[in-house]
Amino acid sequence: MTAAAPSPEARARFLAATRFDKSGLVPAIAQAHDTGEVLMMAWMNADAVEETLATGRVVYFSRSRNALWRKGETSGQVQHLVDLRLDCDGDTILALVEQTGVACHTGRRSCFFQALREGELTPLTVPEADPAALYGHAHGH
Repeated sequence: MTAAAPSPEARARFLAATRFDKSGLVPAIAQAHDTGEVLMMAWMNADAVEETLATGRVVYFSRSRNALWRKGETSGQVQHLVDLRLDCDGDTILALVEQTGVACHTGRRSCFFQALREGELTPLTVPEADPAALYGHAHGH
């Protein structure tokens, strides 16, 4: 299911077309390749984009840790790349992924689980995994 790694030249073309912000970051949306479910949003820098394309394993940039964040390295909830897409003006990335387990650090499949119901912000789904079991401690990103 994972995409074949593009050549170094092709990766360079993707990076050249990407419009990173003044901090060197671009928003990246992870979407389940098979169901279309939006799983999460995070940030990528050029190194994260390069490693994602080269390895087929989705890598983000953690602003809080100021370091690459290899999705699943502590939780085992890995995202394997199916396709990496750039939007029309080059300033947002869409990663179509094969999600192993849950995407959200709360233990839910998707980070987008809260909505207004009867005037209150309400969780629409329950955790499928215990965050303490995934991370060994309370975790945030």
